Amino acid sequence: MTSGAFEVPEFSKLTAPVMDHKPRILMLYGSLRERSYSRLLTFEAQRLLEALGAEVRIFHANGLPLPNDAPENHPKVQELRDAMLWSEGQVWTSPERHGAMSAVMKSQIDWIPLPGGAIRPTQGRTLAVMQVSGGSQSFNAVNQMRILGRWMRMVTIPNQSSVAKAFQEFDEAGRMKPSSYYDRVVDVMEELVKFTLINRGVSSYLTSRYSERKEAAAKLEERVGPKSLWTTKAR
Repeated sequence: MTSGAFEVPEFSKLTAPVMDHKPRILMLYGSLRERSYSRLLTFEAQRLLEALGAEVRIFHANGLPLPNDAPENHPKVQELRDAMLWSEGQVWTSPERHGAMSAVMKSQIDWIPLPGGAIRPTQGRTLAVMQVSGGSQSFNAVNQMRILGRWMRMVTIPNQSSVAKAFQEFDEAGRMKPSSYYDRVVDVMEELVKFTLINRGVSSYLTSRYSERKEAAAKLEERVGPKSLWTTKAR
């Protein structure tokens, strides 16, 4: 165990500072259909988040190229990455397709690199996941998105929403009908805002890892340590 990289957690560093801006929530959804129930669910959740005091941005994936099928400076890719960096929390909503999240949803996530230079676009941000299904209730898409959230080093909240037979749950105007499904969406958004308020400002400390501090210390020692100095003098 490397002593310089080993740290005892300090409670004082886990106290979130007071911030004067609203919690910043980015919402992604996984469908391009004209009447998309994942989009309608996203809009419903947006209304709730704003009522709960959050500032919300929704990324629309229309025009986003497939991963690696365009340069990273493509306008839609840059829009997505800028929104990721702006956010303090996120909501991912996908339809279930063939027992999995949609390709549209996965493509958006695949455009986000885990490391982005010195900045990780998703690390430490809170995440809520939701899905819609055309048939009976399923949790395949939300379970997959949870795995992705962990891989992207996000703080995924415990609650989630899965809306079965989504075509029955929205009226002609696109508003979600009162139901236990709607109540669960309220629960999820409320929980997301609470976790985001607690997490923002301390997320970098929460996600600071011994292994990464050890690696950084080793690289620093390699650059400025005695061996490096001896090599420089020998030249």
